[in-house]
Amino acid sequence: MSEKVRIFFTVGYLGDAFHGSQIQPDVVTVQGELIRAFASLKWIDKKPGEHPLVLSSRTDAGVHVRINGGIVDLDRSLWEALTPRKMIRAVDDRLDPNIALLTVREVPADHNPRLALHRTYRYRLEGMEFWVEPSHDDFSMWLDLFVGTYNATNFAKLEEGKNPMRTVLSVTPWMDGTRLMGFEIVGEAFLWNQVRRVANALFRIALGELTVQQVKEAIERPDLPVDFGVAPAQWLTLWGVAWEDEPLPPDQTTPLLTAPPSGRIAERTKKGRWQRAAQHEMKGLLYNEWASLGELPLVYRKDSQ
Repeated sequence: MSEKVRIFFTVGYLGDAFHGSQIQPDVVTVQGELIRAFASLKWIDKKPGEHPLVLSSRTDAGVHVRINGGIVDLDRSLWEALTPRKMIRAVDDRLDPNIALLTVREVPADHNPRLALHRTYRYRLEGMEFWVEPSHDDFSMWLDLFVGTYNATNFAKLEEGKNPMRTVLSVTPWMDGTRLMGFEIVGEAFLWNQVRRVANALFRIALGELTVQQVKEAIERPDLPVDFGVAPAQWLTLWGVAWEDEPLPPDQTTPLLTAPPSGRIAERTKKGRWQRAAQHEMKGLLYNEWASLGELPLVYRKDSQ
């Protein structure tokens, strides 16, 4: 049996092109497409029931991703015959164009990409129907409700056996100059639908459908079930994952995200057209980020690592 080497990679993708990130039978997923591309190069064996490639963070259908991570085990002889540039080009040529393989490097054999320092999400609240921009001071106060370590049962689709205790490190406004677009949330790890449920709670506070006290009680009293709903997936982006040996890169581009129509011109047809344009803007933003994040040196030498 040939010696194996573990390769860590970063990857981005457009979530509306896939039925989520994790492999599922009979549907197109990000993990499934990556496995297919590597297998088509005969770099891995695609065996039923085995997943030779693992992603760091799970995302639902519709959720875009600037940076996720993962690992794949390859023959050492193959890895030593390749350069990162050649490997990325070969895989990229076989990937769905809605996936961008960004970087690759060798890591220890026990490296686990799921053991990340933190994950960062951004949610564009202004994309939601009927959104009204609140006072920035009020909004910042609402965001502070979600910071800390607490039982997030009321803000998740809790899977059996999953620990509901989560640590949210920060929640801050996502701004474009003086315009409030949404929020950025950073945590060690999130439960299924947690960020989208936080987004819907913030949205409903802004509309006056919920009070701050109701949301506060939902956090402080997880034994009293409440359901504030789930915000749409298409306005959520996993902005990135940070590991101890791989910090999250800063924004590479200045986003050009147009403001939604407001006041008398914000009738339904116009808003719907803006929403479709805004979704394309988000995709363009990600493609520009990947163009910078995926830049590789022309010459690769092991002794320069």
